[in-house]
Amino acid sequence: MLRNFIRDRGTQLTLGTFVATFVYCVVVLVSIGPGDRGEFVPHISITTAFGLVLIDLAVLIYFIHHIATQIQLPQVIAGIAKDLAHAVAVQSSDQPRSARKAAEGPSLDELLARIETSGSVIRTPKSGYLQFIRHQTLVRVATEADAVIRLPYRPGHFLVAGRELASVWPATAAEQVADYLARAQATGPHRTLTQDVAFGVDQLVEIAIRALSPAVNDTFTALTCIDWLGDCLCKIAPVWTPTQVHRDHRGVIRVISDQVSYERLVQRAFEKIRQASRGMPAVMIRQLDALTTIMEQATDRQRAQVLKDQAAMIQRASAESVPEESDRADVDRRYAVLRALYERLNG
Repeated sequence: MLRNFIRDRGTQLTLGTFVATFVYCVVVLVSIGPGDRGEFVPHISITTAFGLVLIDLAVLIYFIHHIATQIQLPQVIAGIAKDLAHAVAVQSSDQPRSARKAAEGPSLDELLARIETSGSVIRTPKSGYLQFIRHQTLVRVATEADAVIRLPYRPGHFLVAGRELASVWPATAAEQVADYLARAQATGPHRTLTQDVAFGVDQLVEIAIRALSPAVNDTFTALTCIDWLGDCLCKIAPVWTPTQVHRDHRGVIRVISDQVSYERLVQRAFEKIRQASRGMPAVMIRQLDALTTIMEQATDRQRAQVLKDQAAMIQRASAESVPEESDRADVDRRYAVLRALYERLNG
């Protein structure tokens, strides 16, 4: 919430206007004083200062309205979903470049075996969340060293100082790669959405499960989160093809990275909410509706199966935890709709 507040354009505009007015007034105040022709009063500057005060008053009114709107939970949730959709679009647009390169050189399995048997490990210099990796920089470095780099972690993972950050084959290239790797990745105290799409999903899930906690018991906020999770996964479904290998200009594999799969994104979006919503048919029904909507965007049978598996777990949770028969029947009807769609798509 605080990071969103600081980077909000309305907040920046307000603070900038107030600071600019203050600095201008101080400069004008310094210019007032005795001179060769008596007391000097900069009338135009003072009039301008009064004008700036009126502008500041208008900006303050705007800021009060803006903040009152921005801190409302539905607005916060929609903002997270918007940032997530933007991150998905950016990462998806970067993926086809590697995919178009023709494969040359050793296969992925062969390179992984070489790294495992005779590679060298580069250690993490400091603890923190991996925030960003410049894959193209690493591809260039690996090409110059005629090496292969394997990154076992992806942005969003927590790195422990002294543990493995990367593996390099051949081992003789490790020192050269280590120098560039320190500058080609960023580690910090918190996660970011730059290359970590799962972070946006986790933020929405976090709000939902807090809303479902006995201390809060805000079902409607959880339903709002589920709606936006469904919207985001609908955007992800047709475009998400994570790239595990990054090739050089000749098509040789140079960097092997870890990427979050579509299956894992779906699991992160629904599993924790399902676990927190046992005995809550309204939440289960909304999850099944979201899964049905996402399945309509599924691009292959495997992804549809992932969605169906999540729906089956929700249906079983309903049978085990919902005491009212009519509520269970409502959940079963939604599950039947999803099953019918799955069979139609894969029939």
